[in-house]
Amino acid sequence: MPSHHLPLLLAAYQYKFGRDVEAMSQHLIDDIAVGWDELGTDLLDGAPPALVAALTGGEHWPSRTLDHLITPDGSPPVRMTVTDTTAGELGMQWGYILHPQGIEVISMAHTGTGPLVAWDTDPSTPFGDHPADWPAITTRRTPTTSPAARPPRPATGAASAGPRTAARR
Repeated sequence: MPSHHLPLLLAAYQYKFGRDVEAMSQHLIDDIAVGWDELGTDLLDGAPPALVAALTGGEHWPSRTLDHLITPDGSPPVRMTVTDTTAGELGMQWGYILHPQGIEVISMAHTGTGPLVAWDTDPSTPFGDHPADWPAITTRRTPTTSPAARPPRPATGAASAGPRTAARR
């Protein structure tokens, strides 16, 4: 849900990854074998303690990948690839695309582009689970069709597989 994931990803970009979208993409996308089960407070390493407390309610939990899966036929699990077609099958409600200028948040219920939140947005901004509830800090992304443009890197599997029971922002 954006109310949790968006502040976590903004803070991770600003603090843990030192405003380096390539390092963040490497960690979240390239360095995992299958996908993410849950993004944890380890993504807040380097963030001010007051921000960490505001985002987590003082709780700490590790990020967990889906590398412990066992397939029905015993073959090794393969990387999750989320598309408009597979998002529903995977039970994903939201997708996050890391762009150089910010993070695009896409509701899987509404395919296409989503609002773009600039990387310098304050992670403690109150985001709801519907972009219409967000402060006026986002822009609509205009799809780029230029072949010279580098395609955005989707944060596949970035959404948690299920909600945590503790209250989080």
